[in-house]
Amino acid sequence: MIIYRDLLTGDEIIADTSKIIDAGNGLWEVDGRMIKKGAENIVLAGANPSAEGEDADEGGEEGASEPVLDLADQFRYQKMEGVSKKVYQADLKKYMKALVEKMREAGKSEEEIKAFQSEAPAAAKKILGNWDNYDVYKGESMGEVAMYVLVDFREDGMTPYATVWKHGLEEYKV
Repeated sequence: MIIYRDLLTGDEIIADTSKIIDAGNGLWEVDGRMIKKGAENIVLAGANPSAEGEDADEGGEEGASEPVLDLADQFRYQKMEGVSKKVYQADLKKYMKALVEKMREAGKSEEEIKAFQSEAPAAAKKILGNWDNYDVYKGESMGEVAMYVLVDFREDGMTPYATVWKHGLEEYKV
């Protein structure tokens, strides 16, 4: 399995166990799915719930679970509420500058860096044009110049997908 980490923070962002689509202009779209989280009521074999005060009619609501994005749960994304388009644009400029420096430090070829720089404006325009549809996340560290993970839903309205910068990821095998 290959896990892709944020080149700037080291946060785990995606893995090759999910469907990864090259969306062009240096962006990847990673399909996820909604899973139910919470309200797990695990009963061990041989346990007597009534003797242990865990009757089914006591406690929380039956089936009180909430849907969560599997990618957010698996990679510990932190949801960011109220991020405006203007704030994102300012953070994106900082991110791009830091990423180019990090790419040079990491020994990436000038061709790859120039490809990223030439693709980035079109990708940013695409993201900003769809901004109101995104749920906004960052990796676990919430680093100041960390990659934003932008989540939207496919045309079917059921399949969530995350948009990430492919040049901002480094891969490692586990």
